[in-house]
Amino acid sequence: MKLEEYLRARKRDKGILLMTHLVLGYPSFAVNHEVIRQMVENGVDLIELQIPFSEPVADGPMIVKANQDSLAGGTKVADCLEFAAEITAAYDIPFLFMTYYNILFKFGLEQFFRKAVEIGIKGFIVPDLPPEEGEEFLKLADRYDIAPILIYAPTSTEERMRDLATHARGFIYCVARRGVTGRQTDFTSDFEAYLARCRRNTDLPLAVGFGISTREDVKYLAGQADIAVIGTATIRLVEESGPEAVGPFIAGLR
Repeated sequence: MKLEEYLRARKRDKGILLMTHLVLGYPSFAVNHEVIRQMVENGVDLIELQIPFSEPVADGPMIVKANQDSLAGGTKVADCLEFAAEITAAYDIPFLFMTYYNILFKFGLEQFFRKAVEIGIKGFIVPDLPPEEGEEFLKLADRYDIAPILIYAPTSTEERMRDLATHARGFIYCVARRGVTGRQTDFTSDFEAYLARCRRNTDLPLAVGFGISTREDVKYLAGQADIAVIGTATIRLVEESGPEAVGPFIAGLR
């Protein structure tokens, strides 16, 4: 089943879907495994696996630190691919790769797509690759049937949104505010107008991330977006309280 079809089918039974995020190898692959188990068992609908990179420009301090610590611990791209293969075989929800273009370029772009198909990855989020510079990436995404997840920002014009939507598959990732991940997002009338603008300019499901961390946030987004993205909050939770805290946190979001 294509990613968009899965999301639409899943959404029929839920007010809003949950997508979570973790940095592979942080604090360890063993902890990643336990965190994913708790996420899936407590109702997460899809999971974003970040392959660590030395300059994660879209990420805030918490996720930057996670990237740096994972790399310092010796995490390699091959380790991430091996881990992802184990996880996709174990759990029947979509998994996406999130990383930066340098990782794909150094690995070999088509080789990376082939490996992702073999593993069962359903989509790629590459925040530093605009479609103007990603012609080959988009062609390969179409050829290998992996959804290229493109990004709307509050600064995106309607014309830009419509253009991005022609290249995107699966869903659109709507950045809730300017800046990087991790800071709390304030929901205002401007934010609601932004989401309405996102909705007008694509028929794809909308995912909202950056600063989403509470049950109230998720409840607020229901009816305006299709997917709430929880990233920094779970990474912080693991660091402060251990992986066993993730399950109850996820269960309490809806």
